Amino acid sequence: MTESQVKNAHELPVWRRPVALLLLAAFAMPVAFSTWSALLNNFVIERASFTGSDIGWLHTVREIPGLLAVGVLGLLLFIREQVLGLVALAVLGAATAVTAWFPSFGGLLTLTLLSSFGFHYFETVNQSLQLQWIDKKRAPQILGWIVSAGSAAALLSYGLLVVGWKTFDLSYNFVYLTAGGFTFLVAVFCLFAYPVFRAEHTQHTHMVLRKRYWLYYALQFMSGARRQIFVVFAAFMMVERFGLEVHQLTALFMINFVANMIFAPMMGKAVALWGERRALAFEYIGLIAVFLAYGGIYYLGWGVVIAAGLYVIDHMFFALAFALKTYFQKIADPADIAPTAAVAFTINHIAAVVLPALLGYLWLAAPGAVFGLAAAMAAVSLGLSLMIPRHPEPGNETIWSARLRAPVI
Repeated sequence: MTESQVKNAHELPVWRRPVALLLLAAFAMPVAFSTWSALLNNFVIERASFTGSDIGWLHTVREIPGLLAVGVLGLLLFIREQVLGLVALAVLGAATAVTAWFPSFGGLLTLTLLSSFGFHYFETVNQSLQLQWIDKKRAPQILGWIVSAGSAAALLSYGLLVVGWKTFDLSYNFVYLTAGGFTFLVAVFCLFAYPVFRAEHTQHTHMVLRKRYWLYYALQFMSGARRQIFVVFAAFMMVERFGLEVHQLTALFMINFVANMIFAPMMGKAVALWGERRALAFEYIGLIAVFLAYGGIYYLGWGVVIAAGLYVIDHMFFALAFALKTYFQKIADPADIAPTAAVAFTINHIAAVVLPALLGYLWLAAPGAVFGLAAAMAAVSLGLSLMIPRHPEPGNETIWSARLRAPVI
């Protein structure tokens, strides 16, 4: 593979520049992952007879590679960061392609673990490269475009599922093979079609933990804990409680991604205008309301239309999470981006490994209580987000930083 400096990338054709690679990878990843997610709940219930406890264990196993994201640092001693990300993307595609071949509890846990290593290692590297390759001033807008590209890919995947699932009597095996195979082929194409881009700052390849990043670490921890409840149980509820079929659940996912395609670039501009503190506070206030309303589905007997509406709103609020990336980009030492991305993914998944299995048992007794716990977590995140200063930068990581630096008179 040839090499190119990021600062000289403007000399390359538009389609071979770093941002183009980020957009293409952002498009390829959801084709496999979103298809896997769209079919998962129906597949495990229809073919593997999963219960709420089983799905909790599957998602706990799925999050183990996230907890081990710091392993990326060891691999970076031997392989370029960009190459590692694309290899991980290929692993995700290959594992997704053969998912339907293993319709058992043990088989699904094994394939899920393999595909999850691909997903989490790709996401760790991808987040690092985004922050290294994109200028700080343009980051909110370009990250919005990247979210929109991923949403477009998921929308295309879901659209084909909605139209084709019943019409052509598609099988789980055919859909998994097609979606996973596409992602695998795109990853291989990117490995050979793009030069290896060298960023201006050489990245540390050892673990980095800095006291001044503590607020970023805390927000990552709460994000991982809170998000798992949505990822694991919100869609599972739509199938278990309301009996949604594959094409119906996929149609709901499509609405989510249409909304993200439209609003993600707008959210990028909003983050640039409002700042990270206001954007994240808005997200967490909205999530508190949505999670409390989820509980109302069980305790007040609300129907499937309200549940579906809440699901879409919930997904839109989560799109604002890239404000956490731009907050870190503004306060970070440039050489810390890669190791901190790995550490942050590990921190993000500490609770994620434990919660799905434990909450799977709580789900059996009181499903509404699971969403009440999520609302409490969102409230803690809100409190933490209010500590972000209006203009974060090195030395001004929290609203307390300036006061701590002030001389005592």
